[in-house]
Amino acid sequence: MKNQINSFFGLDALQTTVKREILAGFTTFISMAYILFVNPTVLGASGMDEGAVFTATALASALGCILMGVLAKYPIATAPALGINAFFSYSVCIGMGVPWQTALAGVFVASLIFIVITIFKLRELIIDAIPSDLKYAISGGIGLFIAFLGLSEGGIIVSDDSTLVALGSLSVGTTWLTIFGLVVTAVLMVRRVPGGIFIGMAATTILGLLTGLIQAPTSIVSAAPSMSSTFLVALHHVGDINSLQMWVVVLTFLLVTFFDTAGTLVGLANQAGFMKDNKMPRVGKALASDSTAMLAGSLLGTSPVGAYVESSAGIAVGGRSGLTAVTTGIFFLFGLFFSPLLSVVTSQVTAPALIVVGVLMAQSLKEINWHEMEIAIPSFLILLGMPLTYSISDGIALGFIFYPITMIAAKRGKEVSPIMYILFFVFIGFMWILNV
Repeated sequence: MKNQINSFFGLDALQTTVKREILAGFTTFISMAYILFVNPTVLGASGMDEGAVFTATALASALGCILMGVLAKYPIATAPALGINAFFSYSVCIGMGVPWQTALAGVFVASLIFIVITIFKLRELIIDAIPSDLKYAISGGIGLFIAFLGLSEGGIIVSDDSTLVALGSLSVGTTWLTIFGLVVTAVLMVRRVPGGIFIGMAATTILGLLTGLIQAPTSIVSAAPSMSSTFLVALHHVGDINSLQMWVVVLTFLLVTFFDTAGTLVGLANQAGFMKDNKMPRVGKALASDSTAMLAGSLLGTSPVGAYVESSAGIAVGGRSGLTAVTTGIFFLFGLFFSPLLSVVTSQVTAPALIVVGVLMAQSLKEINWHEMEIAIPSFLILLGMPLTYSISDGIALGFIFYPITMIAAKRGKEVSPIMYILFFVFIGFMWILNV
């Protein structure tokens, strides 16, 4: 069995082992397990049953991870994306007054369009057309974004009315728990201890339980909640997609998920060293995997599924093959029945891992031609835009809008591919849609 797994995933060629891949998959799962609890809360605001969303989230995540691992053979996990789920509930359902059943149908239609453009390799063409400097900026920007996310969730930085952000209170115990985890993880990484990120998360969890900062679970095993209230509801409400407003919603689901996933895939591929001649091998299969997971997720009853930046935690531990993603998917299935146990994985446990992974991903910034302002300006806007707008796709939009402008100003407009010019107008429309 071990030899078959080794051969199928090409572990020897990738200089990795079954043990390392499983550890990486578990690390990725622990880093993103919060989505099992966050997604039901966010989508619950739209009126959806939180128990059904929990089960749908676990199943859609598991399917996407396993498809990504088996078909594309990448150590990249998928799950319902943060941000777009908030758009689903607060903008579409609450803001526009659209019933959640109709919004779910919108996700279903968007996923069908996704699959069509994936089959015709349009998504692949777009990703290949992105200049290498901007790809490095996307990777570094995601690093800053997830580090900012970790600092915020860990309480090290907090919102402030006067300065937008400020240093968090050092009188809060959970903040010190994050700091403890960050110190332990940093020391282990500097000492090059294998699995340092995972060990740091385990140490933080143990300290949290011992000090009472993390509540011990009251039980370990529980039955998976029923999906009867959300299963196939999207299919039954496709006819409700019959107005300009709803097609704008579908387009927004399409664009945000497209560029969130594309940016994440490029960033993670850079981190893992998969990019070759500015192209991502097997990117078509990776895109087909997440498109299929998004379609299945809409039918099960959840918001759009996409690649997760937390996969970088598993990659940092040493995950290099699809076995990492498959392992993560299997843990999502186990998560259906061990939901009480997952409650110990608090934001203070995952925050140090996200911060350290941010450091690792920021290393790609050295590859950008900073001395050429026509490259530096759009790259910097991508880099800074992601954490400050709290959105990968918004950061990409800022850089992609400025790239043709700066290249034309430098009299290098002919070097810009036609696809990048098209994306210039697409993103201007995209920004307009989001604001209007």
